[in-house]
Amino acid sequence: MNREEAKKMARLACQALEDKKGEDITVIDIAGVSVLADYFIIAGGTNVNQVQAMADNVQETLHRVGYPLRQVEGYQAGQWILLDFGDIVVHIFSKEDRRFYDLERIWRDGVFLRKEDLES
Repeated sequence: MNREEAKKMARLACQALEDKKGEDITVIDIAGVSVLADYFIIAGGTNVNQVQAMADNVQETLHRVGYPLRQVEGYQAGQWILLDFGDIVVHIFSKEDRRFYDLERIWRDGVFLRKEDLES
C-alpha cells in the first residue's frame, strides 16, 4: 500500500475514534524509524466499554472501505487494545495503561502529526 492510502486509513481511524469520544488522539508517523507500520495512532478511553466501543468503531469503519484487520490483541480485557491493519497500528488505552506504557515516549523519534496533517 502506498503512503497516501496509509494516510487515508489513519484519517478514517482517527475519525472513528473521535466518533466514540476518544481522548487525546495522537498520530505518529513511524515510517522513518520502523518497518512495523507507517503510522501509530494512540487514543485513550475512560472505561472498558468505551475502549471496546472505540475498537469496534475503528474496525467497522475501516472494514467498510476495504481495509482488512490483520490482528487484534487485548480486546477482552479492554485495557489496551491493539488493532493491526498493516500500514497503521491503532492503540486504544485506558488512562492508567496509557500513562504506564507511554508509547509517545518510546516512539518519540517518529514524527508527531496533528489531525490537520492527515488532511493534506
